[in-house]
Order: sequence, then structure tokens, then C-alpha cells
Amino acid sequence: MSVFFYGSAIIAILATLMVITRTNIVHALLYFIVSLLAIAVIFYTLGAPFAAALEVIVYAGAIMVMFLFVVMMLNLGQVTQDQEKAWLVPSIWIGPSIMAVPLLIEVLYAINLQQEQMAHTVIGAKEVGASLFGPYVLAVELASMLLLAGLVGAFHLARK
Repeated sequence: MSVFFYGSAIIAILATLMVITRTNIVHALLYFIVSLLAIAVIFYTLGAPFAAALEVIVYAGAIMVMFLFVVMMLNLGQVTQDQEKAWLVPSIWIGPSIMAVPLLIEVLYAINLQQEQMAHTVIGAKEVGASLFGPYVLAVELASMLLLAGLVGAFHLARK
């Protein structure tokens, strides 16, 4: 399992570096999704399949939809739409696809492994919920306020 952990970690780091260095927001979002999926694989290899599922559903799903709404809220006009259509050619998907294929192989292999081969205990939804609304409730609330502040800041920066 350590090969999968380190492989996913390398992909997460590379994808995150690509997020930081891309000037096009659409390209950065594609690499950001790959980074979040790699982190989900890391959670799965550490014996936390519920956290991995939450990572995919909440972050790679819901947060990306929020980013999409922010990009749509900017509404930069027809010129920007034409430019985005020109950027969204199949060659742009090569980088994220190359990084996502090893993650898919790792997940399929890990799912086929027997349960007794996992070194860590499985954490269920009840334990996660009790932790999030127990000792870590302040961290959860701070994270939600940070996301809200980012959304409000993006709105004010995008206003004309």
C-alpha cells in the first residue's frame, strides 16, 4: 500500500503545482480536481474510505461547483466565452488525464484487495460526525467562514 500512498502523494503535489502555475482558471480547476482526487486516494490507502468519499463528494464535487458559479458570476462577455471555447481543446485534457490514470489504477487495485490486508481500522460515518461536531466544531466553522470570505471577496473583486 505504501507504493499507492507515495504515488498518489506525488500526483497530488504535481497537480497542486500545476494549479499554482496556470494562468488560465479553467486549466487550474482541472488540475485542482486531479489534486483533490489524489488526496482522496491517499485517504483510502490510509484506511479511511469514508473520508475519501467525502473528499470526492464535498471537495471535488461541491466546491468545484461553487468555483464554477464564481467563474460564471464574473460573466466577462462573449469575447471571453469564445476564448474559453478555443482553450477547451482535447489537448488541454492530456496533462490532467495522465495524472488521473495512475489514480484510477490505484483505486481499482486497492478495492480488489482483501479487507484483512488493510493495516488501519476503518472509520465510519458516526465517528466522523461525532468528531466534526464535537472537539473539531470550531475548525469546521472556521473553514466554512473562510470559504464564505473567499466567495464574497471574489464577488467584490469581479464587480465593475
